[in-house]
Amino acid sequence: MRKFFWLEFACTIVVFASFAHAQQFDFAASGSTPWSTRNENASEAYLPPAERGGVYPGLTFQYLTERNRGISIEGAFRYKEGLYNGFQTYRPIFFDINGVISRRVYPKTHVDLMGGIGAETLLFYAPGNCGLAAGGCRSYVNSSHFLMHLGIGIRYYAWRNIFVRPEVHYYFIPNNFQFHSDNVFRLGASVGYTFGSH
Repeated sequence: MRKFFWLEFACTIVVFASFAHAQQFDFAASGSTPWSTRNENASEAYLPPAERGGVYPGLTFQYLTERNRGISIEGAFRYKEGLYNGFQTYRPIFFDINGVISRRVYPKTHVDLMGGIGAETLLFYAPGNCGLAAGGCRSYVNSSHFLMHLGIGIRYYAWRNIFVRPEVHYYFIPNNFQFHSDNVFRLGASVGYTFGSH
């Protein structure tokens, strides 16, 4: 069974490489951090905080045709749990799917413009364990919100098909009532590899 798996995997790679001849597939891993405004003149004790800070690892898969248009799918999550208003741990997760337009501006440099839709899921963890005497589990409540996404990245090929891409993402999250603002920026960079010509 294991030999069959490796044979199938090798055939998939060969087919993928031949298919990628006229097109381009990019796979990248990223690190980023979000930023949004905070309420500076509030008098209430427990107002929603700003959605900012923390390290967000992420993955991106992008497909481009020979006309430099295509789609991308990406996701990012907060690596270490945050502390919501100083008393409850939580973790945001962003996911979006986008239309992409890419333009070469220099021989090794491309600009990627993306726009699409997605969702933000917030995991709020309950304090303590989930009621089992032995522990070993955690309970949480999640809340998901629809979002609209715009992004720009500058893809620079540092060596052959390996690229680095500083990027800025903007999310408009309607009814993002857990936080002070519906507008969130995510700033970061990706390191990736291009399958096919670039």
